[in-house]
Amino acid sequence: MQDIDSVPVGSGAAPAVPETRSRVLEIRFTGSGSEYFRIWAVNLLLILVTLGLYFPFAKARRIRYFYANTLVDGQALSFHGDAWKMFRGFLLLIVLMGAYSAAGHLSPVAAIVAFLILCAVWPALWRASLQFRLGNTSWRGLRMRFDGSLKAAYLACAPSYLPAIALVGGASLMDPEAMKAGGGFTPAVGVYMVGAACMMLLAPWSLALFKRYQHNGYRIAGQQSRVKLSVAEMYLLSLKVIGVSLPPMLLMGLIVAAFTALSTALDGPRELRLAFVGLGVVLGYVVYFAIVMPYGAARLQNLVWNGTRSEVLAFRSQLKFRSLCRLTLKNWLLTLVTLGLYRPFAAVSAARLRLQSVHIDSSSDPEHWVATASAGHEDATGEAAGDFFGIDMGL
Repeated sequence: MQDIDSVPVGSGAAPAVPETRSRVLEIRFTGSGSEYFRIWAVNLLLILVTLGLYFPFAKARRIRYFYANTLVDGQALSFHGDAWKMFRGFLLLIVLMGAYSAAGHLSPVAAIVAFLILCAVWPALWRASLQFRLGNTSWRGLRMRFDGSLKAAYLACAPSYLPAIALVGGASLMDPEAMKAGGGFTPAVGVYMVGAACMMLLAPWSLALFKRYQHNGYRIAGQQSRVKLSVAEMYLLSLKVIGVSLPPMLLMGLIVAAFTALSTALDGPRELRLAFVGLGVVLGYVVYFAIVMPYGAARLQNLVWNGTRSEVLAFRSQLKFRSLCRLTLKNWLLTLVTLGLYRPFAAVSAARLRLQSVHIDSSSDPEHWVATASAGHEDATGEAAGDFFGIDMGL
């Protein structure tokens, strides 16, 4: 491999590389469930013993394990993040969420003000989390970067903010006692309903903006990623998910009805009949989400990554819904049967399926890539915000 320390760095442009044949950079995941189980068990024990304070250190160990077992063209990814810096970001998140929770108990107005403050800082924390994760990820000795701007982060969050504010504001202003007494429709209820409706209607648009922001900011060796993803494609995907959800929804209703009829036919105590109804509801939900969630996840991964490319790289994702659905059902069943002990094995198998469904077409040889001047992103202030915000980085 070319010695990157001997090459002038700092140029933002894509490096000039010798012409080479296009080839595929295969992705393989070599992790094993038994190996990861030991890491998971120790992490879980230490999290319980420290009342959750070990969580950032456990997260760093988990990321390092999955990165070390993710091979791209035979070379593993590496994670260089400092767990103590992640711990400081974790404490900041606890303070922010604790302040929001305390404000909610003081008064509705305080809860709304606290939520507005969270809205004001969250895009910056989200951007910082992406910068930290990418800035501390390397492949073949090349550090990655995230170059999304702060302004673009706020613009990506904008469509979801007004409905969220209406939702939280309406919920905060509702009178619980009046609701229990059947107080009927109030302005607070109206604001809440409008916020919830707008949140659902704007969700595909918001998700498209989130994914655009993420996939337009990835950078390695002077190459900038770009994603071709329209809002119309995201709305079409949402309609497909709704269509796919109808048959399992009907099946869920039939399961619940069957168990309800069975409970009625039983000549036993009321608690037993209610237990049968509850079991039917649980089974119905499992069937529903085991079909709908894998379908949405598979189609979203394929849509986003198939539209992502850089100057010399193009991604192809061929994650199959049936494979993900079968794996999801298997993982859920075995996790339930083993009372949660199968969870690390489920995480490994899911990572293997999703990662190995992605291929990278490269029009240049990575041997000739050179590093940019960036040596990593050390600020972990918002690192914890990325997971809490519910935005998958897609790595």
